[in-house]
Parts: sequence; structure tokens; C-alpha cells
Amino acid sequence: MNKQSFLSILAASVIIASCGKNDKSAQAGGAPQVKEYKTLTLQPESATLNSDYPASIQGQQNIEIRPRVEGYIDKIFVDEGAVVKAGQPLFKISAPEYEQQVRTASASIKSAQADLSAAKLAVNKVRPLVEKGIISKYDLESAQYTYESAVASLAQANAALVNAKTNLGYTTVTSPVDGVVGSIPFRLGSLVSSNTTEPLTTVSSIGNVYAYFALNEKALLNFTKDSGASLNQKIKSLPAVSLLLSDGSAYDQKGKIETVNGLINTETGTVNIRARFPNPRGVIRSGSSTTVRIPNDVKDVIIVPQSATFELQDKIFAVVLGKDNKTKNVNITVLENTTNNYYVVTSGLKAGDEIVLEGVAALKEGSEIKAQNQKAETVYADLK
Repeated sequence: MNKQSFLSILAASVIIASCGKNDKSAQAGGAPQVKEYKTLTLQPESATLNSDYPASIQGQQNIEIRPRVEGYIDKIFVDEGAVVKAGQPLFKISAPEYEQQVRTASASIKSAQADLSAAKLAVNKVRPLVEKGIISKYDLESAQYTYESAVASLAQANAALVNAKTNLGYTTVTSPVDGVVGSIPFRLGSLVSSNTTEPLTTVSSIGNVYAYFALNEKALLNFTKDSGASLNQKIKSLPAVSLLLSDGSAYDQKGKIETVNGLINTETGTVNIRARFPNPRGVIRSGSSTTVRIPNDVKDVIIVPQSATFELQDKIFAVVLGKDNKTKNVNITVLENTTNNYYVVTSGLKAGDEIVLEGVAALKEGSEIKAQNQKAETVYADLK
């Protein structure tokens, strides 16, 4: 073997040895690592899940305050937002003609009383003369008619006084109910009448307030399907509801759903609902924006955290871990409008299934993972 052939064989041996070493290195360092994921083995759970719905508040009565007589606003006794009692004065309207009508009616009564007294004296004077045959019965009848006319005139004068006093009373505008005063668009000196388009103000009765909100048809069925035969019975058997104020705090009074609109809004697919809340301290004002919270008690159902699901083409999926430690995406159906960050699963999952709790949206189906099984108490720690 010559020197050149020996060098060629040596070079080839080095290359082959080097390739073998690289293959072993690739096999040792290039193998994909199995990642750890938190999982949960599902078991039936019982809990109270809350469903929240935006609501608008209206007073039990929103009463427009309008003048009944024409005149100038002379006094304004209250300010916007003031809490008033029934019968409390709100405005004073200057209308001197009604004071004059009272004086005129009072004078007419005195005149009618004098005419009545004179007519009564005439009857008393004529009657004995008729009885003695000195004058005819016609004179007595005439005196009697004059007396009856005087009685009617006095009654008419009294009625005129009552009417004049009523009109004069209308110059002081009072609150018809306990409530809160709304905006006051008029100021001192403004001319108002019963034909004025805009009311003087609005008084909202807030001893009780109404919260108006909407439910879609499916959610309504979920709440009422096991609550009685007729709709009224279903409504009466619904649980007490809570109110969340605009700052997120819970109102300290519970409310009751009273009415469910019989018609479904075809544009939105929702039903309007009214709940009544007591408001003894006047904390809630008409026009407020709040949230109605409806509790839903569920028993022995499969509950999964919403963070353990993902949505794809309007469908909800969970990731189930098989016995081979490989993942499988499962389409699930859930109850409508369940909050508390949990879903109540109606189909797709069963007791004993092990689901992945985190990173499910980015986890490819069929991926092999290492399960880190969590205790149910930990997963459902904030679930009541």
C-alpha cells in the first residue's frame, strides 16, 4: 500500500467516526422534552353560581310636577336632588287674581246671607196674614220662592268660595309623594301655566326602586325550567336577587323579580325583566346604572374553570388527557350566562375525565404532556 492510499483511508475513517459522534449527540440532545401541565380529575360538584346582568334603575313612581294655574314663579322652596315628603311645598306661583276671587266669593256669601235673612223675615211676616185670610196664598208662595232662591244663592256663593280657595291653593305646588326632586328647568319670575310643555320638576318616589334588565331566552329557561307550572309560579319561586352598585359594591338589600315581559324582543332575542328592591335610606337614585346578580344553585354537576377552555368557531373546547398522556380536544356545551369564572358543563365531559387547566389554547391536539394533578379544593377555592 502506498503512502497516498494510506492517507485517503485514514481521512475517510476520521469522517465516518465524526459522523457517528454527531448522530449520537443529536440523539442525546435533540429529543423533545415533555412539558408539565396542571390537570384536574373531574368529579360532580355542587355550588351557587352567580349570573350578572346590566340594569337600569327607575323609581317606583316618577311623577311630573305641573302647575294647575297660570302665574309667575314667586318662590322655589327646594333644590335639585332634595329629598322631600308628601305635601311639602315645592314652588309658590304668584297669581293675585285668585286671592281676589277668594275675597269676592267671601263678600258674595255675606250678601247672600243677608238676602236669605230678608227672605226668611218676609216669609215669617206673610204667613200669619195668609192664615188670617188678610192676603192671598199667592203672596206666601211668592215669599217662599224668594226664600228658596236666597238659599240657592247662598249655596252658590259657598261653592264659589270653595272653588276660589282651591285655585288659590294651586298657587302653592306641593309634592304628591315622598321622593327625590329632579332637575328644575325654571327660575324665579318664569311664567308658567297648565299648558306649559315642560314640567316644573319631577319627583321620583324611591321608597322602592325597580331594576330593569334583560335575559335571553335560553337563560330564562335555565332559571325557570324547574320552578313551577305557570309562569307566575315560576317567577314567585325564583330566588332573591342582589344588586351591585356602580362602584362594584353590593347593595345591602335583597330584591325580588316581579314581572317578566310576555313578549320576546325579536331584534335582540331577549326578555325584559323587572326586579324590585327596597330603598329605605334613599341610597339608590332613579336613572342609576347597576348590575343585577341572580344566584343559580347547581347540584352534582360537572364544573370547569373557564380558563381551562378555549373557543373556536363559536364552540367551546376543553382538553382531555388520555391514558397515554396525550391530549385530545373535546367540544363541550355549557349553561348560559354562568359567571364566577366557571362553566357548568351539560355535555362533552364526565366524572373521571382528566382535563388540562392551563395553556389549553396553545396546546396542540395529540401532544404528550406530563400531568401535575391538582386537588379539587385548590381549583374550586373561590367557588361557593
